[in-house]
Amino acid sequence: MTLIRHELKQAWKALLIWTLSIGAFIVICLFMYPEMKSQMNSISSIFSSMGMFSSAFGLDTLDFGSLKGFYGIECGNILGIGGALFAALIGIAALAIEEKNGTAEFLLTHPLRRTEIITAKLIAVLIQILILNVAVWLMAVGSIAVIGEPVPWKEVTLLHTAYFLLQVELACVCFGISAFLWKGGIGIGLGLAIALYFMNIIGNLTSKADVLKYITPFGYADGSEIFNKGALDGCKLLIGLAVSVIGVALAYWKYNKKDIR
Repeated sequence: MTLIRHELKQAWKALLIWTLSIGAFIVICLFMYPEMKSQMNSISSIFSSMGMFSSAFGLDTLDFGSLKGFYGIECGNILGIGGALFAALIGIAALAIEEKNGTAEFLLTHPLRRTEIITAKLIAVLIQILILNVAVWLMAVGSIAVIGEPVPWKEVTLLHTAYFLLQVELACVCFGISAFLWKGGIGIGLGLAIALYFMNIIGNLTSKADVLKYITPFGYADGSEIFNKGALDGCKLLIGLAVSVIGVALAYWKYNKKDIR
């Protein structure tokens, strides 16, 4: 518990900034919705007929003029990209940062087994992701209520749950990679998050690349699919769970036998 508290104490400023930034963008978008609502019907028909661009972002299946469609596209992308980058950053730094900052030897002088260190750092990462997502969800539903729109509880909660799981998967993968690094891997984490995001866009563009949607966690966090089906894709979630377990297992395997510098 001491190490978890230490990790959270070290990370609270960054967590606060990321939470407020993502939440603020979503709140701003939602407060713009009433002003844009009257113009949405004509815009929605234009967006839905833009061919591959519409398919890439789900504009062909979501009604951009409705709150659910607007939220799934605009706010979903903010939470999807912002949350993924945050998860990748804290996951990739979790284990490698001790060696990067030269504090690894000091940490290992404490009466803690390496397995306990890995577990504590993983729990701290997951707690940060949970705090960010709960706070952003509260800001989102609160804003929808404030602008006088009925809150689509099921759809919004499903979408936020999907993005939470996406972030957990990405953080677990980056956590596993972190065990192999001796220096910071920010570029690797950010690059992985962005690559996975574009894999989902490519998967949306053509059915020939549909397999990509089973590889990237953005595949089960696609707002257009979630809102139209009213549920998350169980098959994609199971694949994501397996990838997460592999990422964490790699972290335990590598860090326990690693020559700490």
